[in-house]
Amino acid sequence: MIASVRGTVIATGPDHAVVEVGGVGLAVQCAPGTLAELRVGQPARLATSLVVREDSLTLYGFADDDAKQLFELLQTASGVGPRLAQAVLAVHTPDAVRKAIANADTAALTRVPGIGKKGAERLVLELRDRIGPVPVGADGAAGVTGGAWPEQVRQALVGLGWTAAQADQAVAAVAETVEGETPPVPVLLKQAIRLLGRHR
Repeated sequence: MIASVRGTVIATGPDHAVVEVGGVGLAVQCAPGTLAELRVGQPARLATSLVVREDSLTLYGFADDDAKQLFELLQTASGVGPRLAQAVLAVHTPDAVRKAIANADTAALTRVPGIGKKGAERLVLELRDRIGPVPVGADGAAGVTGGAWPEQVRQALVGLGWTAAQADQAVAAVAETVEGETPPVPVLLKQAIRLLGRHR
């Protein structure tokens, strides 16, 4: 298993880069976002996943280990091969993928070429319990304002294992208690967890 490569980028193409490691040029399949960060003649480090087939050995490269781990997890879902898994990460960031699966956001998943409604539903069904916690602010938005706290708390609750419906009810209940200046998100999250704890 080739877990990562580090070397000089000697060429790039529409869907791959060639990284020279110890005098050997390794062709690495990369999503457009990863390729955009690479420069010919410059050093690079890519987390990699080696996909072995009867007639080929294909190395897929990622900007970090998080994207690589999600790439490998996506392939555990039925009907998802390496090309489709990479397409998911070409359209969405890893955090956005986790958010979409945790929240059963099939509309976001079907924006990936090759994933229809049934395929998106299958991803949610098979991976929802294994996707891991969804980071607060998982849509990647910088400088999230206080007005976004309901969605942040909702995402965190779903990531902790409650259903979307339970999370919505808890957020609505917490919202009724907020007067004046909005407390920090961690305080609101604790309040929501306390409310849900009573109904478990």
